[in-house]
Amino acid sequence: MNNEKILVTGAAGFMGSHICDALINENLQVVGIDDLSGGFLENVNEKVEFVKCDISDQESVQNLWVSKGPFHRVFHLAAYAAEGLSHFIRRFNYNNNLIGSINLINAAVKSETCECFVFTSSIAAYGEQNPPLLESTIPLPADPYGIAKYAVELDLKSAHEMWGLNSVIFRPHNVYGKRQNIMDPYRNVVGIFMRCAIEGKSFPIFGDGLQSRAFSYVEDLAPVITDSAFRTDCFNETFNVGSDEVSTVKQLAELISKEFNIELKINWLEERVEAKHAYSDHSKLRKFFPDLQNTPLDKGISLMSKWVQDTGLWEASHPEKVEIEKSLPDSWRKIISGN
Repeated sequence: MNNEKILVTGAAGFMGSHICDALINENLQVVGIDDLSGGFLENVNEKVEFVKCDISDQESVQNLWVSKGPFHRVFHLAAYAAEGLSHFIRRFNYNNNLIGSINLINAAVKSETCECFVFTSSIAAYGEQNPPLLESTIPLPADPYGIAKYAVELDLKSAHEMWGLNSVIFRPHNVYGKRQNIMDPYRNVVGIFMRCAIEGKSFPIFGDGLQSRAFSYVEDLAPVITDSAFRTDCFNETFNVGSDEVSTVKQLAELISKEFNIELKINWLEERVEAKHAYSDHSKLRKFFPDLQNTPLDKGISLMSKWVQDTGLWEASHPEKVEIEKSLPDSWRKIISGN
């Protein structure tokens, strides 16, 4: 196993950098790629061979396989995960989250060396359905982001049937932790609230704040995702992965304000189109990984808040334009206009 070469996409990003760390801890050769549109070089483990690469560029992906391969396993984490905003950045969404994925799958099939392709899909593939969501639940994605993720899932299954490419699909949900981009105003509610806490601003909450989620600490997920690529019993399986602790968005705001020792002030925004309740069942995952960690939300928030306060704020990195303004929430319209 130590002679294998591993490819990680999104290596300078949030989840991808944690996957790189887990692989390096196993003394594996890791090539990490990222276009740095949302990731940061300081996130990349110094033992990773880093290459700046845009996976939506087919030629760049092909050249990567020739110059840095062959790759025996692929961990595909590069994505722009913004369910709500994806309605308004449709071309951007599909180019990044679907076309880029297909370029990687094509290269993996052509290489004939890839033993396993691990793909992080999303709970967004399920859409608006009654939780707790099971892997047996037929996906009904309700936004372009979920559609793109589910399309890649289907393509991987097709690639296995046609060419025997093995894959493992994970559907994580509401992942948070160290290295998350807290400067993106459209996604990562934990990061958004922490940035507001530092800046002394009101916490923005859409609707009544009673949307329920299971916020998942990234360091619980990374070892499981990493190990799956080396276990043949996981090949061609789909797993929900994340926390079992369900909280509302309002409860999250209360917890973060308490952690930062500030008075909670909420900017109530009009309700947007999103799943009211979204969390998963993880019984299947526990059968394969009985030692799965489940960090309590208060502990995870404490760990992340320490990192955020030590790191401070940085320059924002997020889409600066939308493709469709019709029905865009007013709060997002103000961000786009700079007001």
